[in-house]
Amino acid sequence: MVKIKEAIVVEGRYDKNTLSQIVDATILETKGFGLFQDKQQLALLRKVAQKRGLIIFTDSDGAGFVIRNHIKSAIDGKYLKHAYIPDIPGKERRKAAPGKEGKLGVEGMTPAIILEALRRAGATIEGESAQSVRNITKQDFMALGLSGGPNSSALRLALLKKLDMPEHMSANAMLQALNLLYTPEELEAQVAALEIENG
Repeated sequence: MVKIKEAIVVEGRYDKNTLSQIVDATILETKGFGLFQDKQQLALLRKVAQKRGLIIFTDSDGAGFVIRNHIKSAIDGKYLKHAYIPDIPGKERRKAAPGKEGKLGVEGMTPAIILEALRRAGATIEGESAQSVRNITKQDFMALGLSGGPNSSALRLALLKKLDMPEHMSANAMLQALNLLYTPEELEAQVAALEIENG
């Protein structure tokens, strides 16, 4: 069991059950879109974020990004960390059919994927020390053609697919997620490989 300092917010109880078997942390639920009407729950998330830090860990589908963005708009970003799961097709065992987008949610991820996502988000894990590296910047995005160019949007989408990252990410969310996963040099190599693959 890995002990994490920050609180983690997930969409629902099945996500919470999955995480609680892997990490020792405070895990809070949004109850899906219920958070949009529940001012008290949002106030609680804000207080917890300010006191301990908050890791947003929603599904990689459109609904997960709507919930993530709602929390981002309500809580100062300096208190938030973002954990992203990869786009993996499938359905959870308890469901008769896959979700609308046919992707596994947080509850369908393996413990290894969940722990890796939390580490990449910068979770403060007891017994592990953080390393400092140069971040990927918006200037790097421009230099690599991922923003500011005529084909930037298509290149970003192709790169998201190549890297198995959620396709609904905005350029800013993608930048943030890439910083959790890659160094600037690794990103440059991925973009170069993508350009070779696409001729």
